[in-house]
Amino acid sequence: MRVASLRYAYRRHVALHDISFDLGPGVTALLGPNGSGKTTLLKCVLGLLPTEAGTITRDERGRTDGVESFGYVPQSPELPGFSTVHDAVAYAGWLYGMSPGKLDAAAHGILELLGLTDLARRRIRTLSGGQRQRVAIAAGMIHDPPLLVLDEPSAGLDPGQRLRVREAVARVTQARATLLSTHLLEDVRHVADRILVLVNGKVGFDGTVDDLYRVIGPSHTGDLGADFEAGYDALIRTLGGDSE
Repeated sequence: MRVASLRYAYRRHVALHDISFDLGPGVTALLGPNGSGKTTLLKCVLGLLPTEAGTITRDERGRTDGVESFGYVPQSPELPGFSTVHDAVAYAGWLYGMSPGKLDAAAHGILELLGLTDLARRRIRTLSGGQRQRVAIAAGMIHDPPLLVLDEPSAGLDPGQRLRVREAVARVTQARATLLSTHLLEDVRHVADRILVLVNGKVGFDGTVDDLYRVIGPSHTGDLGADFEAGYDALIRTLGGDSE
């Protein structure tokens, strides 16, 4: 995916200022304090908001629209409680425009990839929060899109559930462009190949996890997790924002 010179304003408030970046294979974590423009950027990427200026190209064929060009996993997915896991995922494929004759095999394949085969005949309403989130990832991936957008996939889950969701993300994102919006720095450390930080509607930092550690400097605590969080907070303050 390529975002070039993107601008968006709510009346007189400019939410995004000349945003440009490319997404290649792997996970790009989208971070930023409240009001930084993350939600607006996601809505523009998903086609829910029109761009006032700039362009968003979602795949190598130059497509700028069409639901088949991306998969989306919302923070609170609305899955039909009465449906089985298999049927809910297959229905998502139909919504994405897949041929009816391919839905059953595609649903089976993505459930197997994510280790959800044992849940295929379970009703959605009987699943835990973490299980539902992994089913939502399967639903967003069934059509094998070149771009996957994940909006806070681990929010509200306990540590064990977050681990399983991270494992699911790792399985499906190795060979595709993935934009992960999150405020959980633990998830970023474990799954992100790259970090994109928005502050006041602008790109304040664009680099790898190792790049951020280099910005932080030598470890003073011996705890990489604590160093990462401290470094991120310091970066946000330096860029003129308030860390979450």
